[in-house]
Amino acid sequence: MKFLVDAQLPVRLSHLLKSLGYDTIHTKELFLQNATPDSEINAISLREQRIVITKDTDFWDSFYIRQEPYKLLLITTGNISNKELEALLLRNLAQLTELFLQYSLIEMNRDTVTVHQ
Repeated sequence: MKFLVDAQLPVRLSHLLKSLGYDTIHTKELFLQNATPDSEINAISLREQRIVITKDTDFWDSFYIRQEPYKLLLITTGNISNKELEALLLRNLAQLTELFLQYSLIEMNRDTVTVHQ
């Protein structure tokens, strides 16, 4: 499973996923770094079959309108510390990876993981 972590999320989230053995890049690693347009993030996601992890609801719209990106994890926690975000992801990672085998659009907040179809 491969991930692309968007600019609104910390680089350390990408490092965490890498340390767990996931092929993960952060937008900061791309040529235009955090200024990479959503269209390019979608293109990379499709080309490399990467799941975009973001807080940006523009990707939600893009997914419903154009089926881009490849797959999407939308984080809807509101303001959250990096430490809390990492703990939340770790707590739900096994479930998320299992769900992404069948589904393409998943939302995660502080309390629930929701599959959208």
